[in-house]
Amino acid sequence: MNCFGSRPFTRLCGRGCFLTPSTKPSSHVRFRFRFPPSGRRNLSVHPVAGSIGAEIRDVDLALLPENPGWVRQLREAFLQHQVIFFRNQNLEPQAFLTFASHFGEPVEYPFVKGIEGFPEIIRVLKQEHETVNFGGIWHSDTSYQQTPPLGSVLLGKETPPYGGDTLFANQYAAYDSLSDGLKETLAGLRGVSTSAKADASKTREDRIRDSGNPTAPAESFEAVHPVVRTHPETGKKALYVNVAHTARFEGWTEGESAPLLSFLFHHQVKPEFTCRFSWEVGSIAFWDNRCVQHNPINDYHGFRRSMLRITLAGDTPR
Repeated sequence: MNCFGSRPFTRLCGRGCFLTPSTKPSSHVRFRFRFPPSGRRNLSVHPVAGSIGAEIRDVDLALLPENPGWVRQLREAFLQHQVIFFRNQNLEPQAFLTFASHFGEPVEYPFVKGIEGFPEIIRVLKQEHETVNFGGIWHSDTSYQQTPPLGSVLLGKETPPYGGDTLFANQYAAYDSLSDGLKETLAGLRGVSTSAKADASKTREDRIRDSGNPTAPAESFEAVHPVVRTHPETGKKALYVNVAHTARFEGWTEGESAPLLSFLFHHQVKPEFTCRFSWEVGSIAFWDNRCVQHNPINDYHGFRRSMLRITLAGDTPR
């Protein structure tokens, strides 16, 4: 007989959470929480900064297929906070792909081939001897494509002992803080994005050398998109230019475009629009490419940093 009587102790504690005694021998009775796969439990969402970002705590993403209600809650948090973070998610590639597939269609990255058996998952790697990190500049992923991604999901596999954080910037806030006069000017402009801008293309060189995508075209990509795009799900307006890929305005020369683009590039990443995420093994960041820019900081020379990334298919910016 235990201290609760002769019957096994199981009682309901809160909404859908069962408390059961541990099976480990001990002089004290210990308990563990077990959540049934009902999807009814509200997830724990914690904003990380005033403008953008939230960490989702106490959730095992491997159980997402058993909890369809979590998918809805995560989607809501994603749209509200623009980038959501998770800790301690040591997912294997198939589980990682399954997680991402709940929120969109995984697609191949144009310049780097996927890992073995998973063409949609690429390795974002900086090795100990390398000095340039992949994508190490403020940017919106592949805005040089006709249909840029909905979002990207990054999973930490190897992290340096310090450094290697990623910054994220809220492009709703960047747009909202502009004057009415500048908003009116930008409303009629379209930006020309290219994969060939030197500051961005050099960040891909190491990975193209060792794991380049053989199906990538020899020529660069180029696309024209509104400078201010309307988010297809929230209806909010966001700035949609970035220093890595936007070369000029449509119908303008690069020289004519430079002063206004320079202002926008500096304005859209002001500290008050940003958050900063420190990586650990098993950390995940999932960001909305339609209204977020990001910048992985290159401050860990001599150490290895390895991530797995999935890109989700998007729509044509409007």
